[in-house]
Amino acid sequence: MKKAVFDHQAKPAIIRYCFFVLLLLASTQTFAQTRGKVEVIKDPLVDSLIAKRFSLSGAAGTDATGASFGYRVQFFSGSNRKDAYNAQNRLQQQHPELRTYITYRDPNFKVKAGDFRTRLEAEKLVQDLRSTFTSIFIISEKINLPKTDPNND
Repeated sequence: MKKAVFDHQAKPAIIRYCFFVLLLLASTQTFAQTRGKVEVIKDPLVDSLIAKRFSLSGAAGTDATGASFGYRVQFFSGSNRKDAYNAQNRLQQQHPELRTYITYRDPNFKVKAGDFRTRLEAEKLVQDLRSTFTSIFIISEKINLPKTDPNND
């Protein structure tokens, strides 16, 4: 009686084992890949446009859009949008010539001012704003360069 139970359990186990080996062998054949060849066809004007952009950017760290690395003064950081716009308006009333930037990175709004090329220029603004804004500091980031006037010789 015990032998009959053993034979009865052995047959499904052998069948499962054979099925597993068959799947394993089949999967190695289906995932095999062959190397191919990629041919890039492009217009020669693409290379000339890339060279022109590189020549316009120059070696001063600017790109073709007129942006460079410099300094901005961050004078507000908080989670309330209305407070961010109020802080921007207060600064615009004191210094209407400065450009201000509001950025949102979850969960805070940050308000920054100015496009300063040197840290010393940014420090002057910090000294002016220290009495008005409590948390104020200088950030190094990509700035917009001021437009040059060709008639101003």
